[in-house]
Amino acid sequence: MKYLTIFCASNILFIKEYEVFHSRNGKLLARSDGKRPDGMTLIPWRLGRSLLWDATCVDTLAASHIQATSSMVGAAASSAEQAKRRKYENLDSSFIFVPFGVETLGPWGPEARALFKELSKRVIESTGDPRAGSYLGQRISLAIQRGNAASILGTVPRCGGFEDVLDFI
Repeated sequence: MKYLTIFCASNILFIKEYEVFHSRNGKLLARSDGKRPDGMTLIPWRLGRSLLWDATCVDTLAASHIQATSSMVGAAASSAEQAKRRKYENLDSSFIFVPFGVETLGPWGPEARALFKELSKRVIESTGDPRAGSYLGQRISLAIQRGNAASILGTVPRCGGFEDVLDFI
């Protein structure tokens, strides 16, 4: 779901007041096929290396995921994170790459949870507000739900009467 990727990159992981920055300028980050991660911290994240992330939101109920997701929570998100890691396996070692995988019905992948935990810790330390991490999690969850609503409404024929609903979203 591209909506979540755009939302994460532009609204969530760009938290200037918390001293966590990202850049969409990634010429040196581009792969041979021209694709690049969703963002990068401009200040070192850990051990003098910048953090790169690439977010994805996979459909929990897709035919390709239903067998795995029916037996294990977060299986599709975990699989998507593994695919993202393979996609960027040739990335320069001077960066720390984290795939951020979530599912449409809410589960997060293990690397997304770990990054969120670290981000929450840093935001709480920077702001002094113990609720700041929860607020960040709520924003990500809301982005997933908005993406779900946009996907559903995108399948409804335009026949009038939905204008107020669409403006709300």
